[in-house]
This record gives sequence, C-alpha cells and structure tokens, in this order.
Amino acid sequence: MNILLFGPPGAGKGTQSALMVERLSMKQLSTGDLFRNAIKAQTKLGLDAKQYMDKGVLVPDAVVIAMVEEELHKLGKQSFVLDGFPRTVLQAEALEKLMDKLKFKLPLAVFLEVPYATLVDRLSGRRVCKNCGETFHVTSKPSRKNGVCDKCGGDLVQRVDDSADVVKTRLETYEKSTKPLKAYYEKIGKLMIVDGIGEANEVSARIEEVMRKKNLDLEFRG
Repeated sequence: MNILLFGPPGAGKGTQSALMVERLSMKQLSTGDLFRNAIKAQTKLGLDAKQYMDKGVLVPDAVVIAMVEEELHKLGKQSFVLDGFPRTVLQAEALEKLMDKLKFKLPLAVFLEVPYATLVDRLSGRRVCKNCGETFHVTSKPSRKNGVCDKCGGDLVQRVDDSADVVKTRLETYEKSTKPLKAYYEKIGKLMIVDGIGEANEVSARIEEVMRKKNLDLEFRG
C-alpha cells in the first residue's frame, strides 16, 4: 500500500508524512529531503537541483525523476508515502510508468487543501536547524530559546526558499504547474481532498479516515 500526499508549499505534507511513518509501517520519500541530502553530499544531481531551489522554481523533471527512481529501487516491497513528488502532470505520468516498471501500485493521492494566506504565514515564519534539520515556526512552534534548536542546540535559520519573495514565486509556480495534478488524479479515480487546517493530529485523523473509507490494507500502530 502506497500513498501520495500533495498540495501547495506549506500545506503540511512533510508533517503528515512523518506522522504516517510513526503510525504505519511505511517509508517516507520526500523529494525535499532527497534534494537537501544530495546537495549536502555535493552529488551531481544535488548541485543541479540547488540552482533551481534557491530561486524558488521547480527542479527539472529529469533531475527529480532520477532521484526518485534511485530511492524506489532501494525499497523492495516496503510501503511508502510520497511527499513532494510528483509536482507536475508530466512527473505524475512518469511516476505511473516507473511504478509499473517496478511493480508498485499507487491507490490513493491525498490533496491537502490550505488557504493562500495561511500558506504564506506558514512558509515565511518557518525556521530550520542548520545542524539536524528540525523545523520550527516563529509563532506556531517557536523554539524555547530564540534562534536555537531545542533538539540539538544548533542555529535556526530561514531557508532561502522561505524568504518572502521566494515564497510568492513558489506559490505562483504551484498554481501554474502543480495544481493541475488535482484534475489528473481525479480523472483516474485516485484523488481525495483533505482539509489541511488545524492541529497536525487533527489533519492526520482526517487522512486516516479517508484511507479507511477507501478500504486500504493498513495496520495502524495506535
């Protein structure tokens, strides 16, 4: 059983993917994490991706698909949740072909719906630890000590792609390139829309209810 979580930047895909990993026997595949790890390791794919990420525009399909394919090959038969991929209809079509090739199935695409103003606030207020990657928010999830990570004591910074100007570009890019995914997955009968407003556990409960209604083969850890 494999799930795709998608929606605009700041919708909470990473948070919900992590909660699903905690409760289910699944592997989180986050293209954001793949990119950051590749950039840190200074791989060719990572360096290619960085130049686009720093500008707030989408990384080219060829680069993204190559990274995802590498990760899928490592999974074997383990179930997974896709976070941040696909972001375009072309990527979705490429994913379908790739999963057919690897004998995987994608029964459900969950769209997290969040108003524009909330997205801007979530993204521009986000702070990330330079050392461990833990995420905070200046209002909704502040660190105990300003600018210092609660988890490891590292410095908290605003990512380049979370600055006000880049956030605007990211949301504009989403509207043009990623929003058509809703129509794509609706057409093939896999789309489910979930309200992304509220506490993380509230949104998680909505997703789980959708999964149960679809009679997916799930084993919740409680």
